[in-house]
Amino acid sequence: MGHAAAPLPCRLVAAAYRDEQEAADKVTRLGAGVDACLFASPVPYDLARRSGVLTMPATYVQLGGAALIAALARAALDERIDPRRVSVDVLGRADIEEAYADLGLPAGDVHSRDEPGATGTIASFHERLARQGNTSGALTCLPAVADRLQTAGVPVVRIRPTSAAVRTALHTAALLGAHHRLEESQLTVVLVEVPTLREPVRRAAPRYWRDELRLSLHRLLVQEANRINASVTAVDDHSYMVTATRGSVATATEGFRVLPFAARVRDELGLAVEVGVGMGRTTHDAESHARAALARTQAGKQAQGFAVDREGRALIPAPRMPPQGGGPLKPKGVEVLARLAAKLEGGDTVVDAEGAGKMLGVTPRTARRLLRTLVDEGLAWPLPPNRTPQPGRPRQLYRLIVEKLGGR
Repeated sequence: MGHAAAPLPCRLVAAAYRDEQEAADKVTRLGAGVDACLFASPVPYDLARRSGVLTMPATYVQLGGAALIAALARAALDERIDPRRVSVDVLGRADIEEAYADLGLPAGDVHSRDEPGATGTIASFHERLARQGNTSGALTCLPAVADRLQTAGVPVVRIRPTSAAVRTALHTAALLGAHHRLEESQLTVVLVEVPTLREPVRRAAPRYWRDELRLSLHRLLVQEANRINASVTAVDDHSYMVTATRGSVATATEGFRVLPFAARVRDELGLAVEVGVGMGRTTHDAESHARAALARTQAGKQAQGFAVDREGRALIPAPRMPPQGGGPLKPKGVEVLARLAAKLEGGDTVVDAEGAGKMLGVTPRTARRLLRTLVDEGLAWPLPPNRTPQPGRPRQLYRLIVEKLGGR
């Protein structure tokens, strides 16, 4: 029925469960491999929605209307059940009254419960009414509830979806999935700017360290882009453009809640970056929206978010930087870095073992070991050896990542 009813070519993936409470886990297991979810009834849909696992469009097979009328017809054939005195679960009161009005039956003695609950709670609702003589039987949308009531001796009729309802739900789910896929494939541009590279070059700093920094940053961005099937282009000396799709960027940003690439750039290179994300119908539109988002990031307008959709509207708010990852910095490395940072002159953050030894009051050999410790702890970045015509081992330079000291 599914393949015949779907309005578009699609692949159906079954996720069977024994109890509706498993719905959220089934959605999580399916992951991003599906474009839309179709639930067998409102119950698993509501459970999955309440758990917060639905990141894709979802719908469910309707059990009101024709499905309820069909159940009432089967109840009328059971001599133990009076359709005018029954209890009904899951369905809303409006759906019940509409079906009874269509049949010309009064609904005043029909008891309903549309609140979600455990199987035992809903079964107790039906059983209590039947034992008290308020109802002649039960109409339930839940197979497990029907099994319990049959065991307890309460007359029960299952409300099952009609074939027409299933076809309609499949049609809706296919359209939702197609629309979602189009949304996910929207052209998206991510602009990454590095304030450190935008600043004027200081005379005290080695001339080549900025080039090495650009190469390392470009290499890191390419690695990140490969994970989301994106491409990276250097715009100028201090900015890069990543071209991707909305779906891939949403995955990398936890639904546009954290800045893309920023955490890894900070952790591995000790750099703060400014990021703007833009979507559009053309590359030009997407880049224009990305620049508008970048301007918001640079202005510190965090409440407006760092991403702009193709209509030019800011997406959900997000912090300038994602939460710090991992555990706290090791005290020993932080202390050494703080001592070196206190004695740096002219804002220069590049040192060698001899210079670090003089600042710390230790031998160059000890300073070299301490600098290697800083590198291991992510507090310094080794630069290429400074090769000179003089014989002997080249001088190894290190860039101290003083940004990790925070407010110290």
